Amino acid sequence: MMLLILKIFLAHLIGDFFLQPTAWVKHKEKKKLKSIWLYIHVAVHLVLMFLFVWDLSYTLLILGITALHLIIDALKLLLQRKKTKRRYFFIDQLLHAISIIGLTFLMDISEIDIHLFLDANLLTLLICVAFLTKPTSIIMKVIFSKWNISKLTKDNESLKDAGNYIGVLERLLVFVFIITGHWEAVGFLITAKSVFRFGDLTASKERKLTEYILIGTLISFGIATLTSLLYLNLINYV
Repeated sequence: MMLLILKIFLAHLIGDFFLQPTAWVKHKEKKKLKSIWLYIHVAVHLVLMFLFVWDLSYTLLILGITALHLIIDALKLLLQRKKTKRRYFFIDQLLHAISIIGLTFLMDISEIDIHLFLDANLLTLLICVAFLTKPTSIIMKVIFSKWNISKLTKDNESLKDAGNYIGVLERLLVFVFIITGHWEAVGFLITAKSVFRFGDLTASKERKLTEYILIGTLISFGIATLTSLLYLNLINYV
């Protein structure tokens, strides 16, 4: 059953974070239940779950999770306001996780033989790596939406999307270092980033920018560390 849940979670990550363009999100927020992209988005999840599970024995489960996904997304669109978007983003993801786990256990299909094309450990690894890329970047963007970051970084020239790529790379490196038992390398990475950032902070002389960089670094490294520890614990059970 754990392996089945992991496959559905991977489908959810891809559907919610990799195959949902920003244009879809904006259109859904504007048109709400009248937006065609809401239903296309849910359909994408349906197809992904069937592709990853690859077993029609789970049709009822997949349809149930898809229906709950539509209900949760619809409620989010109807209830959220501009000031509460961050809160509803996390509530939305929490409810999706609960629905996946809860419905799978509720249907009690653990005795059905599962013929899977991926090993459980490999699947867990793929989920963690996928989560540390675009999903985590979006989560951090939601967190920082509380502040006007564009105003803080207005006069700071940088390559397009460079900060995003740096964040993804550092999280993946932290993940690799921790799961291979090289915690000292994580310390080296933090030190190296601090040295490179020191010049920016000195030049800017902006307390707010300094706080933004510090918070972003701590959140990024913190998520990567927690994901790594979660992975090391999960592989003992799958």
